[in-house]
Amino acid sequence: MSFTNKIGVIVDSFGVGVTEGLKKAKEVGADGVQIYAVSGEMDPAALSPAKRKELRSYIEGLGLEISALCGDLAGHGFQDETANPEKIEKSKRILDLAVELGTNVVTTHIGIVPDDTSSRIYDSMQRACEELGVYAKSMNAYFAIETGPERSAHLKSFLDSLSTNGVSVNFDPANMVMVTGDDPVEGVKLLKDYVVHTHVKDGKQLRPVDPRDVYGFLGYGAMSHEKIAEMAASGAAFEEVPLGEGTVDFPAYFAALQEIGYKGYLTIEREVGANPEEDIRKAVAFIKSYKGK
Repeated sequence: MSFTNKIGVIVDSFGVGVTEGLKKAKEVGADGVQIYAVSGEMDPAALSPAKRKELRSYIEGLGLEISALCGDLAGHGFQDETANPEKIEKSKRILDLAVELGTNVVTTHIGIVPDDTSSRIYDSMQRACEELGVYAKSMNAYFAIETGPERSAHLKSFLDSLSTNGVSVNFDPANMVMVTGDDPVEGVKLLKDYVVHTHVKDGKQLRPVDPRDVYGFLGYGAMSHEKIAEMAASGAAFEEVPLGEGTVDFPAYFAALQEIGYKGYLTIEREVGANPEEDIRKAVAFIKSYKGK
Protein backbone atom coordinates (compact mmCIF):
# COMPACT_ATOMS: atom_id res chain seq x y z
CA MET A 1 0.00 0.00 0.00
CA SER A 2 1.69 3.18 -1.12
CA PHE A 3 0.16 6.50 -0.17
CA THR A 4 1.38 10.05 0.00
CA ASN A 5 -0.79 11.53 2.75
CA LYS A 6 1.02 13.87 5.10
CA ILE A 7 1.30 13.04 8.79
CA GLY A 8 -0.06 15.44 11.39
CA VAL A 9 0.12 15.60 15.17
CA ILE A 10 -2.21 17.31 17.64
CA VAL A 11 0.14 19.74 19.37
CA ASP A 12 -1.90 19.63 22.60
CA SER A 13 -1.29 15.87 22.89
CA PHE A 14 2.26 16.64 24.08
CA GLY A 15 0.89 18.65 27.03
CA VAL A 16 3.68 21.27 26.91
CA GLY A 17 2.01 24.36 25.43
CA VAL A 18 1.86 25.50 21.81
CA THR A 19 5.43 26.71 21.18
CA GLU A 20 7.12 23.67 22.74
CA GLY A 21 4.50 21.35 21.25
CA LEU A 22 5.26 22.67 17.77
CA LYS A 23 8.97 21.95 18.26
CA LYS A 24 8.20 18.44 19.46
CA ALA A 25 5.91 17.83 16.46
CA LYS A 26 8.83 18.68 14.20
CA GLU A 27 11.18 16.46 16.23
CA VAL A 28 8.94 13.38 15.94
CA GLY A 29 8.79 13.73 12.16
CA ALA A 30 5.34 15.25 11.53
CA ASP A 31 4.57 17.30 8.40
CA GLY A 32 1.83 19.31 10.06
CA VAL A 33 -0.05 20.05 13.26
CA GLN A 34 -3.57 20.41 14.56
CA ILE A 35 -4.00 22.97 17.35
CA TYR A 36 -6.85 23.64 19.80
CA ALA A 37 -8.03 27.22 19.26
CA VAL A 38 -10.76 27.67 21.85
CA SER A 39 -9.21 29.20 24.97
CA GLY A 40 -5.94 30.41 26.45
CA GLU A 41 -3.13 31.53 24.15
CA MET A 42 -4.92 30.24 21.02
CA ASP A 43 -8.31 31.85 21.71
CA PRO A 44 -9.03 33.95 18.60
CA ALA A 45 -9.92 36.86 20.90
CA ALA A 46 -6.41 36.71 22.42
CA LEU A 47 -4.58 36.71 19.09
CA SER A 48 -4.01 40.16 17.57
CA PRO A 49 -3.25 40.43 13.83
CA ALA A 50 0.46 40.80 14.70
CA LYS A 51 0.43 37.67 16.89
CA ARG A 52 -1.33 35.68 14.16
CA LYS A 53 1.30 36.69 11.64
CA GLU A 54 4.09 35.84 14.09
CA LEU A 55 2.58 32.41 14.84
CA ARG A 56 2.15 31.57 11.17
CA SER A 57 5.72 32.51 10.33
CA TYR A 58 7.01 30.54 13.35
CA ILE A 59 5.15 27.41 12.17
CA GLU A 60 6.37 27.88 8.60
CA GLY A 61 9.91 28.47 9.91
CA LEU A 62 9.81 25.03 11.51
CA GLY A 63 8.90 23.55 8.14
CA LEU A 64 5.41 22.64 9.39
CA GLU A 65 1.90 23.51 8.23
CA ILE A 66 -1.42 23.46 10.03
CA SER A 67 -3.60 20.49 9.11
CA ALA A 68 -6.59 21.87 11.05
CA LEU A 69 -7.60 23.86 14.08
CA CYS A 70 -9.77 22.24 16.74
CA GLY A 71 -12.74 24.44 17.54
CA ASP A 72 -14.57 22.09 19.88
CA LEU A 73 -16.69 24.13 22.30
CA ALA A 74 -17.73 21.12 24.45
CA GLY A 75 -20.95 21.28 26.52
CA HIS A 76 -23.83 20.08 24.35
CA GLY A 77 -22.37 20.98 20.99
CA PHE A 78 -25.14 22.74 19.07
CA GLN A 79 -28.06 20.96 20.75
CA ASP A 80 -29.10 23.91 22.93
CA GLU A 81 -30.74 26.59 20.80
CA THR A 82 -30.32 29.20 23.55
CA ALA A 83 -26.52 28.71 23.62
CA ASN A 84 -26.13 28.44 19.85
CA PRO A 85 -25.88 32.12 18.81
CA GLU A 86 -22.78 32.61 20.97
CA LYS A 87 -21.26 29.27 19.92
CA ILE A 88 -21.88 29.92 16.24
CA GLU A 89 -20.22 33.33 16.55
CA LYS A 90 -17.19 31.84 18.32
CA SER A 91 -16.96 29.03 15.72
CA LYS A 92 -16.89 31.60 12.92
CA ARG A 93 -14.03 33.47 14.63
CA ILE A 94 -12.10 30.19 14.93
CA LEU A 95 -12.64 29.57 11.22
CA ASP A 96 -11.41 33.11 10.42
CA LEU A 97 -8.28 32.35 12.45
CA ALA A 98 -7.79 29.01 10.67
CA VAL A 99 -7.87 30.65 7.25
CA GLU A 100 -5.42 33.34 8.40
CA LEU A 101 -3.05 30.63 9.62
CA GLY A 102 -3.22 28.78 6.32
CA THR A 103 -5.69 25.95 6.87
CA ASN A 104 -9.30 25.57 5.73
CA VAL A 105 -10.41 22.96 8.30
CA VAL A 106 -11.80 23.43 11.81
CA THR A 107 -12.77 20.21 13.59
CA THR A 108 -15.55 20.13 16.15
CA HIS A 109 -18.09 18.03 18.02
CA ILE A 110 -21.68 19.11 17.38
CA GLY A 111 -23.32 16.82 19.96
CA ILE A 112 -25.02 13.49 19.27
CA VAL A 113 -27.41 13.74 16.31
CA PRO A 114 -30.78 12.56 17.72
CA ASP A 115 -32.55 9.61 16.10
CA ASP A 116 -35.78 11.63 16.04
CA THR A 117 -35.38 13.92 13.02
CA SER A 118 -38.53 15.85 13.98
CA SER A 119 -37.22 16.72 17.46
CA ARG A 120 -36.40 20.21 18.63
CA ILE A 121 -32.78 19.24 19.30
CA TYR A 122 -32.34 17.90 15.75
CA ASP A 123 -33.79 21.16 14.42
CA SER A 124 -31.41 23.27 16.57
CA MET A 125 -28.39 21.31 15.35
CA GLN A 126 -29.53 21.42 11.75
CA ARG A 127 -30.05 25.20 11.79
CA ALA A 128 -26.69 25.83 13.50
CA CYS A 129 -24.84 23.56 11.07
CA GLU A 130 -26.60 25.12 8.08
CA GLU A 131 -25.43 28.59 9.14
CA LEU A 132 -21.88 27.38 9.84
CA GLY A 133 -21.76 25.38 6.61
CA VAL A 134 -22.79 28.35 4.48
CA TYR A 135 -20.21 30.56 6.25
CA ALA A 136 -17.44 27.98 5.79
CA LYS A 137 -18.35 27.39 2.15
CA SER A 138 -18.11 31.14 1.45
CA MET A 139 -14.43 30.90 2.49
CA ASN A 140 -13.78 27.60 0.71
CA ALA A 141 -13.39 26.01 4.13
CA TYR A 142 -14.97 23.33 6.34
CA PHE A 143 -16.25 22.71 9.82
CA ALA A 144 -15.45 19.02 10.23
CA ILE A 145 -17.58 16.97 12.63
CA GLU A 146 -15.68 14.28 14.49
CA THR A 147 -17.08 10.76 14.05
CA GLY A 148 -18.03 8.61 17.03
CA PRO A 149 -21.14 9.93 18.79
CA GLU A 150 -23.53 8.31 16.30
CA ARG A 151 -23.22 5.65 13.60
CA SER A 152 -21.91 6.87 10.26
CA ALA A 153 -25.10 6.13 8.31
CA HIS A 154 -27.05 8.44 10.63
CA LEU A 155 -24.39 11.15 10.44
CA LYS A 156 -24.48 10.94 6.64
CA SER A 157 -28.25 11.42 6.54
CA PHE A 158 -27.86 14.52 8.75
CA LEU A 159 -25.12 15.97 6.51
CA ASP A 160 -27.17 15.19 3.40
CA SER A 161 -29.94 17.40 4.83
CA LEU A 162 -27.71 20.52 4.71
CA SER A 163 -27.46 22.77 1.64
CA THR A 164 -23.64 22.68 1.35
CA ASN A 165 -20.74 20.45 2.33
CA GLY A 166 -19.29 23.34 4.39
CA VAL A 167 -19.98 21.09 7.35
CA SER A 168 -18.10 17.87 6.63
CA VAL A 169 -16.27 15.13 8.57
CA ASN A 170 -13.14 14.69 10.66
CA PHE A 171 -12.91 10.90 10.59
CA ASP A 172 -11.76 9.28 13.85
CA PRO A 173 -11.79 5.46 13.64
CA ALA A 174 -11.03 4.89 17.34
CA ASN A 175 -14.09 6.83 18.53
CA MET A 176 -16.22 4.56 16.38
CA VAL A 177 -14.85 1.26 17.68
CA MET A 178 -14.76 2.50 21.30
CA VAL A 179 -18.24 4.00 21.54
CA THR A 180 -20.78 2.94 18.88
CA GLY A 181 -18.99 -0.23 17.77
CA ASP A 182 -19.35 0.98 14.18
CA ASP A 183 -17.02 -0.26 11.43
CA PRO A 184 -14.53 2.48 10.39
CA VAL A 185 -13.93 0.94 6.95
CA GLU A 186 -17.64 0.99 6.09
CA GLY A 187 -17.84 4.44 7.68
CA VAL A 188 -15.13 5.84 5.39
CA LYS A 189 -16.97 4.48 2.35
CA LEU A 190 -20.34 5.83 3.51
CA LEU A 191 -18.97 9.29 4.34
CA LYS A 192 -16.61 9.47 1.36
CA ASP A 193 -18.04 12.75 0.03
CA TYR A 194 -17.51 14.48 3.37
CA VAL A 195 -14.13 13.33 4.76
CA VAL A 196 -11.79 16.39 4.86
CA HIS A 197 -9.54 15.50 7.81
CA THR A 198 -8.75 12.31 9.73
CA HIS A 199 -7.38 11.21 13.07
CA VAL A 200 -5.14 8.19 13.49
CA LYS A 201 -5.98 6.80 16.90
CA ASP A 202 -6.61 3.28 18.21
CA GLY A 203 -8.86 1.86 20.89
CA LYS A 204 -11.11 -0.98 21.93
CA GLN A 205 -14.55 -1.32 23.44
CA LEU A 206 -14.66 -3.37 26.63
CA ARG A 207 -18.40 -3.32 27.15
CA PRO A 208 -21.34 -1.63 25.39
CA VAL A 209 -21.65 2.03 26.33
CA ASP A 210 -24.39 4.64 25.99
CA PRO A 211 -22.91 7.39 23.75
CA ARG A 212 -24.63 9.95 26.00
CA ASP A 213 -22.35 8.88 28.87
CA VAL A 214 -19.38 9.82 26.72
CA TYR A 215 -20.52 12.78 24.66
CA GLY A 216 -23.34 14.14 26.79
CA PHE A 217 -26.81 15.10 25.62
CA LEU A 218 -29.04 18.06 26.37
CA GLY A 219 -30.94 17.26 29.58
CA TYR A 220 -28.67 14.27 30.26
CA GLY A 221 -25.19 15.68 30.91
CA ALA A 222 -22.48 17.74 29.24
CA MET A 223 -19.42 16.69 27.29
CA SER A 224 -15.85 17.62 28.16
CA HIS A 225 -12.54 16.46 26.74
CA GLU A 226 -11.29 15.81 30.28
CA LYS A 227 -14.21 13.45 30.87
CA ILE A 228 -13.61 11.57 27.60
CA ALA A 229 -9.87 11.23 28.31
CA GLU A 230 -10.63 10.00 31.83
CA MET A 231 -13.01 7.35 30.45
CA ALA A 232 -10.52 6.31 27.76
CA ALA A 233 -7.76 5.92 30.37
CA SER A 234 -9.84 4.14 33.03
CA GLY A 235 -10.85 1.29 30.74
CA ALA A 236 -14.28 1.01 32.37
CA ALA A 237 -16.14 0.77 29.05
CA PHE A 238 -13.48 1.45 26.44
CA GLU A 239 -9.81 2.15 26.24
CA GLU A 240 -7.64 4.30 23.99
CA VAL A 241 -4.40 2.42 23.26
CA PRO A 242 -1.22 2.97 21.20
CA LEU A 243 -1.60 2.37 17.45
CA GLY A 244 -1.80 -1.28 16.51
CA GLU A 245 -2.89 -2.43 19.98
CA GLY A 246 -6.64 -1.85 19.57
CA THR A 247 -9.36 -3.08 17.24
CA VAL A 248 -9.00 -0.52 14.44
CA ASP A 249 -7.97 -2.49 11.34
CA PHE A 250 -5.38 0.00 10.06
CA PRO A 251 -4.44 -1.79 6.81
CA ALA A 252 -8.15 -1.79 5.86
CA TYR A 253 -8.71 1.77 7.20
CA PHE A 254 -5.79 3.22 5.22
CA ALA A 255 -6.84 1.22 2.14
CA ALA A 256 -10.41 2.59 2.42
CA LEU A 257 -9.06 6.17 2.60
CA GLN A 258 -7.01 5.50 -0.56
CA GLU A 259 -10.04 3.96 -2.26
CA ILE A 260 -12.15 7.11 -1.75
CA GLY A 261 -9.28 9.29 -3.01
CA TYR A 262 -8.59 10.99 0.33
CA LYS A 263 -5.55 13.26 -0.05
CA GLY A 264 -5.60 15.05 3.33
CA TYR A 265 -3.79 14.63 6.60
CA LEU A 266 -3.47 11.57 8.81
CA THR A 267 -3.31 13.34 12.17
CA ILE A 268 -2.17 11.52 15.30
CA GLU A 269 -4.18 12.11 18.47
CA ARG A 270 -3.12 10.75 21.86
CA GLU A 271 -5.44 11.76 24.69
CA VAL A 272 -4.13 9.42 27.40
CA GLY A 273 -0.93 7.66 28.47
CA ALA A 274 2.02 8.51 30.72
CA ASN A 275 4.44 9.22 27.88
CA PRO A 276 2.55 10.80 24.98
CA GLU A 277 5.73 11.92 23.19
CA GLU A 278 7.01 8.35 22.96
CA ASP A 279 3.57 7.09 21.84
CA ILE A 280 3.39 9.81 19.16
CA ARG A 281 6.92 9.05 17.94
CA LYS A 282 5.94 5.38 17.58
CA ALA A 283 2.70 6.38 15.85
CA VAL A 284 4.61 8.40 13.22
CA ALA A 285 6.81 5.33 12.57
CA PHE A 286 3.67 3.13 12.47
CA ILE A 287 2.06 5.25 9.73
CA LYS A 288 5.32 5.53 7.80
CA SER A 289 5.64 1.74 7.80
CA TYR A 290 2.39 1.58 5.82
CA LYS A 291 3.31 4.46 3.52
CA GLY A 292 6.18 2.43 2.15
CA LYS A 293 4.18 -0.73 1.45
